[in-house]
Amino acid sequence: MCGIVGLFDTRGKRSIDRQLLLGINQVQVHRGPDEGEVYTEPGLGFGHRRLSIMDVSSGQQPLFNEDGSVVVVFNGEIYNFETLAKELSSRGHTFRTHCDTEVIVHAWEEWGERCVNRFRGMFAFALWDRNQEVLFLARDRLGIKPLYYSLLDDGTFVFASELKGILAHPGFIRDMDVHAIEDYFAYGYVPEPKTIFKQAYKLPPAHTLKLSRGRTVLQPQSYWDVPFTAHSPLSLEEARKELIARLRESVKVHLMTEVPLGAFLSGGVDSSAVVAMMAGLMNEPVNTCSISFGDPAFNESQYAQKVADRYHTHHQVGQVDQDDFDLIDQLASLYDEPFADSSAMPTYRVCQLARKRVTVVLSGDGGDENLGGYRRYRWHLYEERMRSILPLGLRKPLFGLLGNLYPKADWAPKVLRAKSTLEALARDSVEGYFHSVSIMKDGMRRRLFSESFRRELQGYGAVEILRRHADKCPVTDPLSRVQYLDMKTYLVGDILTKVDRASMAHSLEVRVPLLDHELVEWISGLPASIKLRGHEGKYVFKKALEPYLSDDILYRDKMGFSVPLASWFRGPLRQRINDALLGPVLVDTGFFNGAFLREMLDQHQSGRRDYSASLWSLLMFESFLRHVLNAEQVHASGEGLRLVHFA
Repeated sequence: MCGIVGLFDTRGKRSIDRQLLLGINQVQVHRGPDEGEVYTEPGLGFGHRRLSIMDVSSGQQPLFNEDGSVVVVFNGEIYNFETLAKELSSRGHTFRTHCDTEVIVHAWEEWGERCVNRFRGMFAFALWDRNQEVLFLARDRLGIKPLYYSLLDDGTFVFASELKGILAHPGFIRDMDVHAIEDYFAYGYVPEPKTIFKQAYKLPPAHTLKLSRGRTVLQPQSYWDVPFTAHSPLSLEEARKELIARLRESVKVHLMTEVPLGAFLSGGVDSSAVVAMMAGLMNEPVNTCSISFGDPAFNESQYAQKVADRYHTHHQVGQVDQDDFDLIDQLASLYDEPFADSSAMPTYRVCQLARKRVTVVLSGDGGDENLGGYRRYRWHLYEERMRSILPLGLRKPLFGLLGNLYPKADWAPKVLRAKSTLEALARDSVEGYFHSVSIMKDGMRRRLFSESFRRELQGYGAVEILRRHADKCPVTDPLSRVQYLDMKTYLVGDILTKVDRASMAHSLEVRVPLLDHELVEWISGLPASIKLRGHEGKYVFKKALEPYLSDDILYRDKMGFSVPLASWFRGPLRQRINDALLGPVLVDTGFFNGAFLREMLDQHQSGRRDYSASLWSLLMFESFLRHVLNAEQVHASGEGLRLVHFA
């Protein structure tokens, strides 16, 4: 795994400041501590930080083709590179290394932009073809590896694996995007292709970007999508057998490495399935690691130990203290923009633990999105059945009124917490799902933001993100549609972002066999009825795994990877959250309604309401302003919201 950066002059061949390029490359040293190189020519500069995984003795980057006319910097793994290398060699290409990076330059020579369709793996790369004077960027199909870019005012195009690489360029203007702020407080992250900054973007998953001198229009192009193409009819038993065969094959492909390898083992279905497959494929015991929490409501370590005992793994458990607050400010610097998934804290710790023994780990990420595992899917299908009975014209006034009248009861048993469901039934399908995944609902965000900030939004709402993806969804059944929406938003914007930054902070490579695109394609074609059956999510997956995992692993309630925010904000973090919400950094932005901030604090700390997720999102936003931007004041300028920062 690596970090890549680059500078490209879109207006001519101005010389590249080599010291600037070295500095930008160095801010990503954590992504590749083993080696760092830069390359420059008139109008172009590439930088690379290397974490040696394959062909450790060679494979340094930037890497060139035979005559030096094509150069690439690459972050990721191409798992089918040996097959591709044989095919390309038979077509006359000469290889000097045994690493997957070299396949990219020759595949470009042979197939041009279509080369990305031949790659199986996780990747983000930039390639310069001097003969064509073309800069070509690409990101893998599911967005496992990140890639950011910006076109500066002087015509310089800059890209990097992390936003901090772009922030290191002195020509980058740090104006915040008001739409991205609205998105963040709805989703808890800034969805692709936006970043928190107006001048920077994420290259979306399964997209490429092609630039040439004299052309400054940036138009990413899609090259793949989750197909959801139905298979010929399969019995449940046939689906079970083929699913295991395909999972085993994907795990086998992901074992390719020349350095120590292991796996995350949470005790949940997905990570346990990966470990079970690894144990059947490896000649030595699997290195596994998990995190233990002091609070039993958040602790799955006993289940992880059962799987470790069954498969005789070399298991390591790290204890996370219930009051592990040291990471709060560090997280802001880690993610470079506001990021409100509190499970980033235990994820950081388990990566820290794993790196003590291995350089590569396999994880179970992607199973819920692929196979219908989230509880919210079940609720969404229930709501969809209700929506099908009554037209929106009747539902909206009826359930809207009931939702307004029904009291908010965070303290009550779930069966009595009907307010959110009633509010969702008053909406159409996409709005209803947006309502279910939002950290702060529409009404809360209206109260959160100041009048001046709402005017800046000019009617924009974060639900538009889901609507844009829903319009492109290739399937109509309700389960597949929300799975598709999650793959385009939550999976890449939250889950994969969280894991990439937390792992690369420790120079650890994380691989995700459940997100192998061939496996994803096949799973997408399974009937929704065997993914979610009754109350059982991932039904076919669990049935397939019954010979490999016990029922108490497969069929217990999902716990997740959470931290006890609600009690933290009423106890040891009480003063910290008060200072953040009521202090000068948030107040002076002019973005927020101070009276509502006080109301949220009072109601949460008194126990009347649970605002823990909302409070955490505000804490992370305030920390971002202080630690990433060194902010003392944010104000609305005539050109939109602009940050004034002081180094």
